[in-house]
Amino acid sequence: MSLRLRPGVSTTDTAYGTVLLDERSGDYWQLNPTAARVLRLLADGSTTEEAAATMAEEFDVDEPQALRDVTALVGQLRTAGLVRS
Repeated sequence: MSLRLRPGVSTTDTAYGTVLLDERSGDYWQLNPTAARVLRLLADGSTTEEAAATMAEEFDVDEPQALRDVTALVGQLRTAGLVRS
């Protein structure tokens, strides 16, 4: 699954991760570095499972937990209306 930010959502990298700004509503979200990495992986074309495998390797967490975390993040981004598949 490729995930893209919806038009009107901009990003800025910070020392603490990435900030997403919904330019229509003025709402913003702070992603920690781990969540920002997941978003980049998915935006670059990784599937949810591939992103989870990468995160498990990079952060020394088991793959089932990484998959739950990636899936939860995608759900939150979708619920907020920030991304589209």
